[in-house]
Amino acid sequence: MKQIFVLLPILAFALVGCSPTPQNNKPMNNEVIEAIMSRRSIRQYHQLPVARDTMMQIMTCGINAANGQNKQSWEVRIVDNPTSMQQIKDMMVKGNPSLQLEMVSGCMRNAPVMTFIARDLGYDFSAYDCGLLAGNMMIAAQSLGVGSICLGSPVRFINDAENSAEILALLGFSEGYELCLCVGFGYANETPSAKPRDINKVKYLE
Repeated sequence: MKQIFVLLPILAFALVGCSPTPQNNKPMNNEVIEAIMSRRSIRQYHQLPVARDTMMQIMTCGINAANGQNKQSWEVRIVDNPTSMQQIKDMMVKGNPSLQLEMVSGCMRNAPVMTFIARDLGYDFSAYDCGLLAGNMMIAAQSLGVGSICLGSPVRFINDAENSAEILALLGFSEGYELCLCVGFGYANETPSAKPRDINKVKYLE
């Protein structure tokens, strides 16, 4: 699970590390910056499907993220079929005796679309690549009116499950890959406010 904790600072830097206005206080008319600054982690979704062509636009932006040596050291599985999603949840409960189905559904925020991102264990920077991939995906989703949330708990529950290998086989990841991140997508059923960010953590070295 240490890979998830490595990823969190990367995602935070990638998604929130800019100001919406320049020093001259004139507003920036920039769609990319607007998408970054308006993105929120969505925890409540309308139970509506996201069209697959929309998801493929999001994924195309994701795989165009910066990555080490263009190794593209990720694999992604998209689950938008409720039957398949239920099967994965049931297997997670089976592999974690202390879990209840409601807890699994809650940790996935009932997002209608769930993406499972695995990293190549043969490349030591693959966790960073997956973080950049996920960041691009979430920004692209925001620009298309689709909400998103980056999730670590499902990764923990799957990787620590007694039947982890069985779940990963169901997801169809290649040998030598480990689940690294999950990102949920769907149409937001809430409008959360922005949480404070500390720009004082960013400094020039004089």
